Amino acid sequence: MPKSFLSICLIILAISQSFIQGVIPSATFTFTNKCNQTVWPGILSNAGIAPLQPTGFALQNGESKVLHAPSSWGGRFWGRTHCSEDSDGKFTCGTGDCGSGKLECAGAGATPPATLAEFTLNGDGGMDFFDVSLVDGYNLPMLVAPSGGSGRNCTYTGCVVDLNGACPSALKVMSSDGEGVACKSACEAFGKEEYCCSGAYGTPDTCKASSYSQMFKTACPRAYSYAYDDKTSTFTCTGADYLVTFCPPSTTSKKSTEGQQTPATETPEFNYGMVFEGADAMENSGAPPPYTYIYAFVVAVALAVGFL
Repeated sequence: MPKSFLSICLIILAISQSFIQGVIPSATFTFTNKCNQTVWPGILSNAGIAPLQPTGFALQNGESKVLHAPSSWGGRFWGRTHCSEDSDGKFTCGTGDCGSGKLECAGAGATPPATLAEFTLNGDGGMDFFDVSLVDGYNLPMLVAPSGGSGRNCTYTGCVVDLNGACPSALKVMSSDGEGVACKSACEAFGKEEYCCSGAYGTPDTCKASSYSQMFKTACPRAYSYAYDDKTSTFTCTGADYLVTFCPPSTTSKKSTEGQQTPATETPEFNYGMVFEGADAMENSGAPPPYTYIYAFVVAVALAVGFL
């Protein structure tokens, strides 16, 4: 076999490998809305990371949407609520607004308070790192559940309790019609360094849980409640897909009083079928897998240079 043919084959294989890595997603995200209202998810990629598309969309009650993330993607998801478009076409939301004035957030993040799901895919050791954070406050119940992954800490996380009704008055965000629609963090509400883990309180040794962050932690023990709440709030998986559910079915309403409420102890019952249905849709779409195109490309190049 001529050396030139071997060289060309090696080049083609290298190109093919790069192509595979670029087109095969490292994770599939399935967003499902179980709320009794429309939710408008927003997406912000980390600095230097190509954005997922779209960066914002609407989910009606019961609706789902699947997005495919490329290798090593990192960023955050959240749900916007009470959104509308004015006569000039400006799009705004009562909670979680990203300030873009449009349905898509286009590189802008959520205005606190907002429940956040944060991801770093294919991070240290090839693992995905993820969490649900209430550090910027809370606006919606959210559950993140991995599927098909492995790892000692590969399990669901989130905040499945409705905290808006039980939010202390000092933190509560009200809608124009008097409904509690979100709950601020103590940092946003009071701006003190001890609540924001800044200044003299800018290290894990000096910044501790406050009575306000502890309220979040008691209700949602797996979610981040303040900046250094790492030990019980970060989860890792290898090779997983993820289902992000707004207002999961096990959500418990917290309507009474402004004191701390007894947190729900029920383990969320979760239908992983939505993830598998998304995968089945890909497999049954009739489109050939990416490597089919790669092999066709190899054959075409070989024919062009006269080796077949």
